[in-house]
Amino acid sequence: MVWFVMAGMAALAAVAAIWPLVRASLPRGTEDEASGETAFYKAQLEEIQRDVTRGLLPQSEAANARAETARRLLAIDSKKLQSLDSAPIARLSAAIGFALAVPAIAFSVYASIGRPGMADEPLASRSSSMAQKDVSAAIAGVEAHLTSKPGDGKGWAVLAPVYMRLGRYEDAAHAYSEALRLLGEDPSRRAAYGEALIAQAGGIVTDNARTAFEKALAERPDLPQARFYMALAAEQDGKKDDALHAYEALAAQAPEDAPWLGTVRARIAALGGEPSVGQADAPGKVSADQTAMIKGMVNQLADRLADKGGSIDEWTRLIRAYTVLHEGDRAKAALADARKALSQDAASVARLDQIARDLGLGERN
Repeated sequence: MVWFVMAGMAALAAVAAIWPLVRASLPRGTEDEASGETAFYKAQLEEIQRDVTRGLLPQSEAANARAETARRLLAIDSKKLQSLDSAPIARLSAAIGFALAVPAIAFSVYASIGRPGMADEPLASRSSSMAQKDVSAAIAGVEAHLTSKPGDGKGWAVLAPVYMRLGRYEDAAHAYSEALRLLGEDPSRRAAYGEALIAQAGGIVTDNARTAFEKALAERPDLPQARFYMALAAEQDGKKDDALHAYEALAAQAPEDAPWLGTVRARIAALGGEPSVGQADAPGKVSADQTAMIKGMVNQLADRLADKGGSIDEWTRLIRAYTVLHEGDRAKAALADARKALSQDAASVARLDQIARDLGLGERN
């Protein structure tokens, strides 16, 4: 019985093998080439809607983003219709050869190494693997497009948030930077660029990130993302009162269904602020997932500094990050490591001494 099943499978395999060659003899488009890009832009439309729902993207900007993504999908469809080809008879001959060779090879190989009783791979594993391959292929397609046409600002704008969600923070920061350079200033995109810089720096609001948020707020003073990170910057600088006031102002003006409101309330509670109306059920601390993510980024920064060293600014970020996470012992250890690594730079050592005083890490040993 198994051989009949195998015969059917061999026939299907032969069809699968010769179909690309047979199809090549007919007018055809670039379906295989464009399928990854099509899936990518459809996913982008869904992501735009999620950003609108979360309150991160205004309706006006969402409309423009949808229009541009739809234009790209139409361009792919147009490309399919325009790419016509004809194949020589040799392709059909090759197809016939494959049709004869594939079953013979399949039977001989299976007879020697086949295991018909072997359990199948779980469907969930296959689905996850296929989905990941589809996303990777789509990203690779867009990256190839940008390699040949680096001046496509819209392409960079599409790719940047995908990099962020994949944890490719350095690539995300670069993509946002290129989109801003090519497409011009946009407050939301500028704030997203600042967020990518923070993720790249291990959760620390760097000077470049601050500049990005300041530019965004100059055009959109009510932009929640930029306001939150400026408050976080004040918190990391040890200016807890300023940070608390900034968080409270942001929470007071936020819609009750804002998806980021819980995070803001958590920071207020962590700084000892009084719950406002509607905040009684707010968590008293950042969620476990958020804490794990932040610690993961800080650990990456610590590992890089331990392995390759770094500048005074990078060491400062690490020391302040441990302080914000209430890990005083690790902050002191990082301070000691920084002093050792920068011992030949008197100006840097002086800055470290000042940071130690500001953060209450004790006198120099």
